[in-house]
Amino acid sequence: MTVSRRPGESFKSLLKRFRKEVAKARILSIARKKRWFVSKGELRRKQKKKGIRRAKRRLERSERRQQG
Repeated sequence: MTVSRRPGESFKSLLKRFRKEVAKARILSIARKKRWFVSKGELRRKQKKKGIRRAKRRLERSERRQQG
């Protein structure tokens, strides 16, 4: 990731733009995910577990909305 310095731009604003670009490109999240090897089976289990949690949350939210 590169960010070129604009004329008269301070280092703080340059750093802020760089961090924003890194966040937008999701570089850190990808690096964290690739830090350790995860087998396909384990990845499927994690995704299934995440989906179940998401479904539970949606159900709870919809129940709260109907009550209140």
